[in-house]
Amino acid sequence: LPGGRMPLNIFEPRYLEMVDEAIAGSRLIGVIQPSLDGARRADGEPALCNVGCAGRIIALSESGDGRYLISLQGVCRFRIVQELAVKTPFRQCRFAPFLTDLDDDQFEAEIDRPALLKAFRAYLQANDLEADWESVSRAENAMLVNALSMMAPYGPAEKQA
Repeated sequence: LPGGRMPLNIFEPRYLEMVDEAIAGSRLIGVIQPSLDGARRADGEPALCNVGCAGRIIALSESGDGRYLISLQGVCRFRIVQELAVKTPFRQCRFAPFLTDLDDDQFEAEIDRPALLKAFRAYLQANDLEADWESVSRAENAMLVNALSMMAPYGPAEKQA
């Protein structure tokens, strides 16, 4: 999600190459789920969902055994316009960004913060969880929405919607 942070353990050779290329350039990569219905392309690769999220690599460390441990921060969602025929081992596409994801002020204005905090408190109570309410009170709306989205017990289909 835009603004969210996600740690990733990169070990497949094609994704190691993708990270190398991203680090040498814009530090941006796209993250997208395989199609939820299990569909495959003619070449056997999984079909992809239409919507993904562009993320910026904000931290990278080498594990010593050939893996990368990276932290990715979401920049904006995107819709695939066309998957490209490329020679790289990782997939690439032309995309259309969700431009509203880049407008922080609009997002902050659209959130009913009291209702969000009420729902958050109810979720924590129902699951016998606690929160640092001082930190929650200082957190930006986008951070709260992202945290709730990531911790919610939904499967890929619900989170993709």
